[in-house]
Amino acid sequence: MEATKAKIRTLLKERKAILLAHNYVLPEVQDVADLCGDSLELSIKAAATEAEVIVFCGVHFMAETASILSPEKTVLLPVTSAGCPMADMVTPLSLAARKAELPGVPVVTYVNSSAAVKALSDVCCTSANVIKVVRSLSEKEVLMTPDRNLAQYAASKTDKTVHLWEGYCPFHNTLTAQTALAVKAKYPGAIFMAHPECSPEVLAVADVVTSTSGMLGYAQESSADTFIVGTEVGILYPLSQQNPEKTFIPASLEMCCTDMKRIRLDDIVTCLTNLSGEVKVPEEIRLPALSAVQKMVAMK
Repeated sequence: MEATKAKIRTLLKERKAILLAHNYVLPEVQDVADLCGDSLELSIKAAATEAEVIVFCGVHFMAETASILSPEKTVLLPVTSAGCPMADMVTPLSLAARKAELPGVPVVTYVNSSAAVKALSDVCCTSANVIKVVRSLSEKEVLMTPDRNLAQYAASKTDKTVHLWEGYCPFHNTLTAQTALAVKAKYPGAIFMAHPECSPEVLAVADVVTSTSGMLGYAQESSADTFIVGTEVGILYPLSQQNPEKTFIPASLEMCCTDMKRIRLDDIVTCLTNLSGEVKVPEEIRLPALSAVQKMVAMK
């Protein structure tokens, strides 16, 4: 494994490339990456570098976002079949039809979506800034895609009427309040951190509701020593790496995204050797999608 990692580092230098890894991918992939984090934050940071090639270890919509923000760079996804079931739950055609039913209602789209869906949206959001984005809109009604759980969370924190899209993350959605309460009972005193992609019933029993980057920050700053983690299990690795003296317990081992685990070290070697797996967003989609992303980023 170490020899493969060394080969990746050599290839990255030769290709003038930067390697990005989402918090949910395999530990060995995170270890060899230049940057680890949330998908949008990674794309923003990569855009600011002089790298000519971006290798994104994540899923397809993440590589698309990197292409949206860095059209002059070559963006590669080592395993092109790595997708997102939730992102697939909304299509440009279905969104256009829903927009026609709700004239004048702005569309807030989670970054966990395709570039083509972003292009039909007024503004994007992340799990970290969704409340701020929804509150920033002057309209009293909004349509949120594709995650109904994130939309319900936003609705509970704002005075807007939020029209839901019936999409969800199959892995976050598996966690039940009953399961979460059972784990809490087993570890009394532990802080239960839940991602807003979880159901409202789960969020109701959480001590903290926050994004993956929010969990990393909270765990570092908290005086607590034990945490129950209600998000994809890949986050347990960076949490433990950054806080070796603290204990992190998965709320459910079923919260394991198979797509996020597809990319392996050999795939990265092949990708860099052949410059394979390019993801390029066409300009007619990239420009309106960029507008929706930029409006969100400008709110920071």
